[in-house]
Amino acid sequence: MAEDSAQSRRDELATMILNMCERRGYYIAAAESLTGGLLADAFVRIPGASKVFLGSAVTYDIAAKASILGVDAQLLANGGAVQAEVAAQMAVGTAGIYTRPSKAGHVIGLSTTGVAGPGPDGDKPAGLVYVGIAIPDGTGAFGVETYELHLSGSREAIRLSTVLNVLRHLSTLVP
Repeated sequence: MAEDSAQSRRDELATMILNMCERRGYYIAAAESLTGGLLADAFVRIPGASKVFLGSAVTYDIAAKASILGVDAQLLANGGAVQAEVAAQMAVGTAGIYTRPSKAGHVIGLSTTGVAGPGPDGDKPAGLVYVGIAIPDGTGAFGVETYELHLSGSREAIRLSTVLNVLRHLSTLVP
């Protein structure tokens, strides 16, 4: 029952965000690691999402974060993928990938990176998640916000909780 409630809340938030973005002329792109496509699914399950949602790069592999999204390879080599600066660079990178001239300055980049579990990844505990949100500032640059989550539960619960957190947070930030 709790899972049905979480899915219903996910759908409500995604619908609200898509509608706000459409009214205001914004688009959404995502870069996902631990969520592995669940964030994209939260949007594409809503009819009409293609008016706003541009796509998602699932960069589960650490090297893909550098080669596809442009995350600093040295940053990844020094501290791994589970850190706030990686989430920030992923968010900016995905906004850049999906921006076209007609959408310049209007693409919001989202990112998720972390440890879904069941156990830790080196010194990073299961449930440690970083989210990045890159909001275009109208000048061609981005205001980037990152935040850290400490979640618990099963692998699937951590992934779903991450998506719900992203949607809740984004719903307060859409310009």
